[in-house]
Order: sequence, then structure tokens, then C-alpha cells
Amino acid sequence: MHRPDLVAAALGLFASVAIIATPAAASPCTNLQTLNLMHTTITSATDVTGGTFTPPGSTPITGLPPFCRVTATLTPTADSNIKIEVWLPENNWNGRFLGTGGGGYQGVITYSELATSIQTGYAVANTDLGTGSSGCNPLFCGSDGNKGNALAIAFGDPANPSTGLFGHPERIKDFGYRAIHLMTVRGKEIVKAFYPRAANKAYFAGCSTGGQNALMEAQRFPHDYDGIVAGAAAFNRTHLHMWALSVWQDTHASATRFMLPAQMPVINKAVLAQCAGQDGGAKTDAFLTDPRDCRFDPKVLECKGGEVPPACLTPDQATTMRNYYLGAVDPVTGEVINPGPARGSETDNVLALGLVFAEQLPEPAFDGLFYWVYSASFGIPTSPTNFANFDFHHDIGRVDEQLAPVLNATSTDLSEFREHGGKLLMYHGWADPLLPSQASINYFNTLVRNGRAFAQPAHLGDDPALKETQSYARLFMVPGMYHCSGGPGPNVFDALTPLVNWVEHADAPETILATKFVNDTPSSGVQMTRPLCVYPKVAKYNGSGSTSIAANFTCVPDGHDFNEMPAPQYGP
Repeated sequence: MHRPDLVAAALGLFASVAIIATPAAASPCTNLQTLNLMHTTITSATDVTGGTFTPPGSTPITGLPPFCRVTATLTPTADSNIKIEVWLPENNWNGRFLGTGGGGYQGVITYSELATSIQTGYAVANTDLGTGSSGCNPLFCGSDGNKGNALAIAFGDPANPSTGLFGHPERIKDFGYRAIHLMTVRGKEIVKAFYPRAANKAYFAGCSTGGQNALMEAQRFPHDYDGIVAGAAAFNRTHLHMWALSVWQDTHASATRFMLPAQMPVINKAVLAQCAGQDGGAKTDAFLTDPRDCRFDPKVLECKGGEVPPACLTPDQATTMRNYYLGAVDPVTGEVINPGPARGSETDNVLALGLVFAEQLPEPAFDGLFYWVYSASFGIPTSPTNFANFDFHHDIGRVDEQLAPVLNATSTDLSEFREHGGKLLMYHGWADPLLPSQASINYFNTLVRNGRAFAQPAHLGDDPALKETQSYARLFMVPGMYHCSGGPGPNVFDALTPLVNWVEHADAPETILATKFVNDTPSSGVQMTRPLCVYPKVAKYNGSGSTSIAANFTCVPDGHDFNEMPAPQYGP
């Protein structure tokens, strides 16, 4: 207990003696607290040496090497409030800097990314993207079933609208592109001050919003990174969110349009019965290798005779599924705004964030950005413009005019990134029910088309423009994987190491080995392995041997599939 009276008495008795407090021993890490960086406040710099770190409000992370944890707040504008963390291995640094992304509207630091990265020797950074003051859950920002939380990402605290993003265009810019760039710049400066030398190479890896961050970096700040991993990139954000709104609007058109969770496995079983094996994979696969070959029509499951749901579909439910696959469409022109999910993505697992998750929400999934445009009135049922009444012919322009220049990473001019030697490795799960997998194919194909000054040859694999594009950008589609992870197919793989080998040793990846663990739990053992092939190749079963072993599959060209593209003004 602190006693001022005793302190005063001691000072009186020993007035002639100099009293000097002994500070804690400084270290290269704690010295970073005095580092002076532009628009940056270092809020802490601490040595973490016990092997365990407990993130705020979470469970401990164990097995960590000694590291220096730096936290900082970046304020590039008077209204910005970007939080970053940089973790620096104190031993065995591999000489590389790694920027990492997050998910949803972020709002928190992704500590799992930091922990995994320092365990493999990287100096690593992560950011809340400047949305932390909203207090939103990064998974359900904008639509977690609670109206207050639905408004959280739009307004922050519903009782204090100034803490969120509505009416704060600079914070929207932070979320869209600035936070990741400044995290990168400041992170590299912190690395150089700590070791003290600059990183030899810089890499970025992210999925979903992290994938959007990745493509924003390649497009807007092409010299930030030598290599970039972009998984399931939410790069066409305004139109992706319009698709989510269209799914919600379609299923809420009437009570008869709702799907039952138990119908999803029924539909998926029918899809596999019709299409498994015809795309190069094995007939016994619980997933499709290339769903573009599948022409399954939900109408075949309409109830006949004495059948009743969930064993079959009503005509209205068959319409719901056809619209789900089709995507968001302008009802007047018929133009595609955003493609829908591939066949084979049907699941009753709400954690996969698919149709049965989206339709049960009182508002569309991840709807926060509509509030940024329309304000609080958008969520009021009596408002002329709200979720149910959003017009996919007239209202798209208003959203795009305000947000697309800031949020959409749709530029396919990567010339500056390519010219400085940058490498881009993209991946996307074919069974992604949240962010339709066709988007990544459309982006990559547009890169190829941009490099083609002549008609496409009969075989895409013979296309010089494809080879030129693959000299700096490669796409790997992941059969049977949901959004960024999980799913019935092999869904665990390392995309970063092949990227590093490509950048540092000119060893361009042709395949990446993917693993499916029993119950998606590594400790339960390996269920199967399968090669992920550089697009447009697919893994084809050799015809003999176990279909659970990757060596029994060969990557072969497959360039004759139909690709559903959005209209040019909404694409790629």
C-alpha cells in the first residue's frame, strides 16, 4: 500500500542522501518506446520471453519463441485511429518482414497470424484496419443478429455515432487501403530500428479481407512487398456485398423461399451424384475438382408424389437455389453484378457462412457498408430505401460512386508490381459459399487478357499471354475448400513457402500439396492429400491407386470452361 506520510518522513530523515530510483534494465525492445515515427505513437514495447502470450479477452497462445511485442497507434489524419502490432523474434529471425491481413471489417488484431509467423522466424505485423473503435466482431460485423451490433460497424457505439465509420470518410479510406500500407511502412521502420538492419525481403499474406488488402497493395503500393499471397480476395467489395444483399432479399421475398438447413446436404448429394468425377477428380470424391463442368439444375429435386421437404425442394425453393448459383443480377438489363457460388458449395454448416447462415439473419450478412452510404435510415423497414427495397437497377450507382474508388481493388494493371520483380500467388476454395470462387478466376483471366494482343488460341495452356502472366502471378483453386479454410476437400496447405521460393530462388510453383485431416483435426491423422494445380490446370486421377494419395493425380490443362463474368462496369 502506498503511504505518502512514510515517504515524507523518510525524506526528512535522510535529506542529505540522494535518493535515486533504479529503472528496469533497458533492452533493444523497450528502447523502441522512444522511437519517433511520422504520425505514430508507440504505445508499448515489451519483451515476451515466457513462451506464452494471452491476447486481450482470449485464451493463451503457447509455444512461442522469445519476441519483442510493439504496439502503436497511427494517425495519418485527425480522424484516424489505426492500431498495429509488430512482433519481432529475438532469436533466429529469418531476415524477412511479413505483413498479414484479417477478415470481415477487422476491428481487432489477428493474434493467431502474429503467433504463427514468429514461430517460423518472420518479423510480422497486423492491424485492426482502423475500425477497432467500432467494437465490432470481425466475423459478423454488420450482421450478427443484433441490431445494435449491426449498426456497430456503421456508427460504432449506437449511442455515440462519432466512434464508427458513417460520416468518417478518412476512416473508410483507412479500412479500404491506407491502414495496411502504413502498417507496412511503419512495420519495416520498427524492424530496422530493432535488429538494427532492414529486412532482406518483404511478404504479405491474407485471405478474405486480407486478400483484398493483398491486391490493394499490389495495385496501389507495388513497392511495399516482394511477394504477396492473396486468398479468396474480397477485391470487388461493393458488388460482393450487393450479392450478399441479393441472397438475403431473395430468401426473404416470401416465407416459401426460405431453405431448410437439412436440405443443403440433400442438394449437395445430388450435385455430387451428377457431377463428381467428370471434372478430373475421383468419382468417390466428396467435392468437385472443377465445378464449372457441373450443370446441375435444382429443379430435378422438386417434390414429386408424396415427397415433402427436406427430402426434396418446393418450386419456390428450387428458384432460390437457381438464383443463389446465378448471383446478383440487374433485373432490367440481365447483367451480372457479381457471380454466385459454385455448385458443390451447399452446406448446412452455419460456420461456413453460406446460405443457411445468411438467410436466418435479420439483415444481410456484412451489411455495414450500406449504412456508410445511406446512414441509419437504411435499416428502417419504413424507409424508402432499405434492405428489402434496394433496387439492383437504380441503387448500385450510388453505392459505387461513394465507396468503389476506396474499397474495390479491381485494377488489373500490375505492371509496376511486375517490373520491380513482385510475385503474386492467389488461391480460392472452389466450395466457398461466402465469397464466390469465380471472382478470383475472373481477376486472373483479366490479367491474362490484358497481356494478350491477339485472339485466344484454342488451348489456353498454349497462350503466350498466360505464360507471361504466370511469370509474376499464379492462381491455385482449392477443390472442396470453404471460405479460406475448412470444407470436405483438402484444405490445409502452405502458400507462403512456395511464394518465398519463387521470389528468392526463381522456383515458380506448379503444384502445392494440400491435406485433409480427419475431422479437420491434425492430431486425428491424415484423411487424404491432393495436389493443387496452377490454374488453369486441374488435378486428374490417374485411374489407379488410392484416391487419397496426391501422387495418384496429375495436373493437366483444362481451359474450355464457361466463366460467368460480371458486366464490365461491375468487374472483373
